[in-house]
Amino acid sequence: MEFYELHPDNPQERYINKAIEVLKNGGVIIYPTDTVYALGCDIYNTKAVKRVYEIKNESETKLFSFIAPNLKDISKYAKVSDYAYKIIKRLAPGPYTFVLQAAKDVPKKLWTKRKTVGIRIPDNRITEMLTKGLGNPIISTSATTRLGQQLSNPDEIRSIFDYSVDLMLSLGEQKNLPSSIIDFSGDTPEILREGLGDLSMFY
Repeated sequence: MEFYELHPDNPQERYINKAIEVLKNGGVIIYPTDTVYALGCDIYNTKAVKRVYEIKNESETKLFSFIAPNLKDISKYAKVSDYAYKIIKRLAPGPYTFVLQAAKDVPKKLWTKRKTVGIRIPDNRITEMLTKGLGNPIISTSATTRLGQQLSNPDEIRSIFDYSVDLMLSLGEQKNLPSSIIDFSGDTPEILREGLGDLSMFY
């Protein structure tokens, strides 16, 4: 696995470009978000998505969320009501996963039975650079052990995934809490998971 340490304030573009090249070539990377370290690949590369399932030791019935470049692009990948958009606009970018009705452009592999998808727009320059450079969304699933334990230390992550992942972008110790998940697919928003992020507007 290629391993690159990023500067926290000015992440080196040459390292991010290396990660983008890996993604374009169907590879799998580990990258920092505004919550935890995540495994990712191009959502349109079927073989790469399958590799992520294998690396995570997950059944392919489990659904992965993905990162969209920014709020302006969200309508390409999901059907967003005016009501949901107003709330998402207040929260994004940030540590939230939004469950929305899937648009046709999203591979059905990422749809739930209710035809929904999980979309993230992190408050993170690195994820924005990765998705914009690739030109597509990328899978976002937490870097965990095979027993599901969340990993936040880059050296530990490196030792575990060294032979299964192609490249890792390190930004030091990350937060150890996942994003909050908010379901906008129904008539009213529903909190599916309380993680990072202010949810006071929903209570």
